[in-house]
Amino acid sequence: MMSAQNRNTKKSEQTGLTPFFDFDEAKQTPVEEQQSVLQTVPQEPISVTELTFRLKELIELNFVNIEVVGQISNLTQPRSGHIYLTLKDEESQLPAVIWKSTVSKFRFKIQDGMEVICRGRLDVYPPQGKYQMIVSGLEPKGMGSLELAFRQLHDKLSALGFFEPSHKKPLPRVIQNVALITSPSGAAVRDFLQVLGRRTKRVNVLIIPVRVQGDGAAREIAEAVQRVHRIALQRPVDCIVVTRGGGSREDLWAFNEEILIRSIAASKIPVVSGVGHEIDVTLCDLAADVRALTPSEAAERIAPEDAELSRGLLQIQRQLDDLWEKRLRFCRDRLSFLEKQSALVLPERIIENRRRAVDLFEERLERSIDYRIQAAVQKFGKTATALNALSPLSVLARGYSLTETETGHRIQNIDEIKNGDHIRTRLSNGILKSVVINTVAEIK
Repeated sequence: MMSAQNRNTKKSEQTGLTPFFDFDEAKQTPVEEQQSVLQTVPQEPISVTELTFRLKELIELNFVNIEVVGQISNLTQPRSGHIYLTLKDEESQLPAVIWKSTVSKFRFKIQDGMEVICRGRLDVYPPQGKYQMIVSGLEPKGMGSLELAFRQLHDKLSALGFFEPSHKKPLPRVIQNVALITSPSGAAVRDFLQVLGRRTKRVNVLIIPVRVQGDGAAREIAEAVQRVHRIALQRPVDCIVVTRGGGSREDLWAFNEEILIRSIAASKIPVVSGVGHEIDVTLCDLAADVRALTPSEAAERIAPEDAELSRGLLQIQRQLDDLWEKRLRFCRDRLSFLEKQSALVLPERIIENRRRAVDLFEERLERSIDYRIQAAVQKFGKTATALNALSPLSVLARGYSLTETETGHRIQNIDEIKNGDHIRTRLSNGILKSVVINTVAEIK
């Protein structure tokens, strides 16, 4: 490939013009000589294109690796995926572009108003005669890029409730089957298994091998969490442990990616996170149901020591023995008290007393029944006498009669009958049936 200087020389030979300024030569020439070089440039006119290309080569050759501090403004990201922005300070502005391939490497979101340090090179676009900065690296001023990415993602996921204590699932009281997601060759898996083996022999560990560092590691761990749920359909899994040893923030970054955090938050099986050392904090730790400071502590959190359990069981046994002894003592005292009661010493007396009481109740009941019968008979006689006095039959016995129609309607007025009607006359000892021949109204 032809260097910029060779291209510059070739173009000069073609046009018969010398370059405006040889930057490499100027680096070895005193200032006075540089000025003289500029003054010896021929004053022949050149085309806009030639001038633009000379400036392009001059700029691109000498501003290859620069750092610029400024504030981002006018940020746009079209569908192409490139980012166009302007770096500015109080007095000047510098157009800049970040190509799509570079944008994908940034962990954080670039926003207007951010104070940043941009690394890259200057480029001239001949059709418009404009220069711009091609950004190859960018980090927030006063803050690392990973720190900013961590804060941005933390705020986003926190707003979605992924870190809320109310969403945490408790660990089962008894854990017998554990799915361990980690690198099978790392120190973390050895520490975890050694601590677990010293503490208990009752826990079965299923190791799900994954990468715990580098591009694609977060997706691999997230898929491992989903794989454990499929395994749980065939065999019991009490909890999931996600772990790795310590490292730099860059090394641990896989445990800060959104795809893994969402997978842990969606897990129906409790998740224990034991990532890094005590001072390391990842978003995986915050999203997990239980956070362990180290892989060794993760083993301690899921498995109480067998010796400790034995001591606990022995203490429970002693408490049960004490309770049984107290209960037995109480029963003995109660039995001794009952043995001294007369009802148990001479039970036949209780029967005799009950029999006498029944006899007394029987006598009282018979007297009560006789009294109530006599009272009812007296009341019945009085009522019968009163009814007899009011009976129409008693009136008939004194010589009166009762005249009725054949239907039994009592005749009180002569207007109620007419000649030829059949009537009945009720006497004290019988009934007369007759036919009305004539009716005569009584004149008052």
